[in-house]
Amino acid sequence: MMLEGKSGPYFSSLDLSIDILKKRAQELIENINESRQKDHALMTNFRDSLKIKVSDLTEKLEERMYQIYNHHNKIIQEKLQEFTQKMAKINHLETELKQVCHTVETVYKDLCVQPEATTLEEEQIHKDGEC
Repeated sequence: MMLEGKSGPYFSSLDLSIDILKKRAQELIENINESRQKDHALMTNFRDSLKIKVSDLTEKLEERMYQIYNHHNKIIQEKLQEFTQKMAKINHLETELKQVCHTVETVYKDLCVQPEATTLEEEQIHKDGEC
């Protein structure tokens, strides 16, 4: 039995088995690394695809939001126009009411002043008639 030089069929078979195991382990590591690279590429593609889809969805959502804003702006504009017209009508009615009040005030003053003036005139006529 020769143990020193690793010669002999047993050690050669053992060396061959170790070499096969090393080679198989290296292949497994390479397969794992290739699988990881594929996973990384898949995730990168997925991320890019997802970014595009999210961007498209965000754009559509933003467009819809602006459509709603425009619709609401039109409604608000119509309501503001109605409000402006009603305020103009109120101002006009207020002016008319002030004129009516002024007219009533003038008539009232005239009514209050006339009897006194008539009474003074009648008194003057009455006095003239007595003379």
